[in-house]
Amino acid sequence: MGFADAAVGPASFLSAFYTSFWWIPAVVLAAALAIKLPTIIRLWNDPLLRAVGGLLLLACAVFVFVAPSTIAWVNRVTGVPNISAPWVYSLLTAFCGSCLVLIVAWRDGPPEHSASTRRATRRATRRVLCAYGGVIVALWVLFVLADVPVERTRDLDTYYATTPFMREEILLYLLAHTTAVLITSKLIWNWIRADGLDAWLRWGLKFLGVGYALNLAFDAAKLTAVGARWTGNDLDWLSLNVAPALACASAVSIAVGFILPHAGQYLHERWRLRLAHRRLRPLYALMRSVHGSGLPFVLRAGPELRLTRRETFIRDVLLPLARRTDERLRERSYAAALGLGLPPERARALAAAVVILDAVEAGTGAHRGHELDTTELLREIGAVSRALRHPELIREVRALAAAPGGAAAVAE
Repeated sequence: MGFADAAVGPASFLSAFYTSFWWIPAVVLAAALAIKLPTIIRLWNDPLLRAVGGLLLLACAVFVFVAPSTIAWVNRVTGVPNISAPWVYSLLTAFCGSCLVLIVAWRDGPPEHSASTRRATRRATRRVLCAYGGVIVALWVLFVLADVPVERTRDLDTYYATTPFMREEILLYLLAHTTAVLITSKLIWNWIRADGLDAWLRWGLKFLGVGYALNLAFDAAKLTAVGARWTGNDLDWLSLNVAPALACASAVSIAVGFILPHAGQYLHERWRLRLAHRRLRPLYALMRSVHGSGLPFVLRAGPELRLTRRETFIRDVLLPLARRTDERLRERSYAAALGLGLPPERARALAAAVVILDAVEAGTGAHRGHELDTTELLREIGAVSRALRHPELIREVRALAAAPGGAAAVAE
């Protein structure tokens, strides 16, 4: 078995998978666009968001129209053999241009920067659009001049690699793609090494970096196969089998790179809110027993509203307890908790939990004469609620604070 035969095995399988399931990268890219679309519409004046939207839309269009079934359909509808070639090449070239426009927007920062920066951004964007628009025009001119009568839905690049004008068209789109991907990839990997990045953004950039690296591998496979045709050799398996698999993996990686920062930050925030809500449950249950009832159920309350309502309820019920709490008991409890080797933050929370439980047990008619300053207590309800999850430790602190030596411990 020769090297080419060995290489074709797994690559051929991946290519066959892509041929049957080309819609997977298209769906993933469409999902990324759908997630970003509300933000893009809301902040339409932001050139960075517009560039991201254009890039995802064009990438999705490429994978829709590069599918062999779509290629055959476009050729059949137009009645022109292989007209899908300049159309797909044009979409891919437009995708390259959108990558460079994205670079310009990233480099120059947000739109509120100085007028000179905005003018520079617009000039650079116009240059990119003119350059890649010119490439697209050249692709169609070269196709008109070329003679490509035999329809090829999968191996057009190598089949017509030595055909006049089509040869130049194939080389032109590959070089335009390689140039844009090289520049974009360099910027992304430089950005990954920058300090102060959000973890989700850094991981998103890593997926983008991998995606554009796979794009470079796609270009290398295509150029090698086309170059082999020019020298009379046959490495068509690189273009026919390896390149489509690389393109599929690249598209998924790029889509994940755009989805991850948005989805990750959203899910992290939702998880943070739900966790904070759950951690307040012990203190909420205690305040509900004091109040006599809890919060009314709201059907469409989101995590943020649920957390806000629970915090407000706890503070509203907790505030009147200041008239039934004892500052000296808190001081003895704090000293007792420190004596158990607990850190100051946890000791304060346990001391607050002790005086709250003491006030609740004393009933509504009690007044201790040494009211607790509730400013810190109302601010640290999360820590107090967590302390209530350890009743055995609270009992130990209360016992030590009530012991004859408790006051002496505070005095020391």
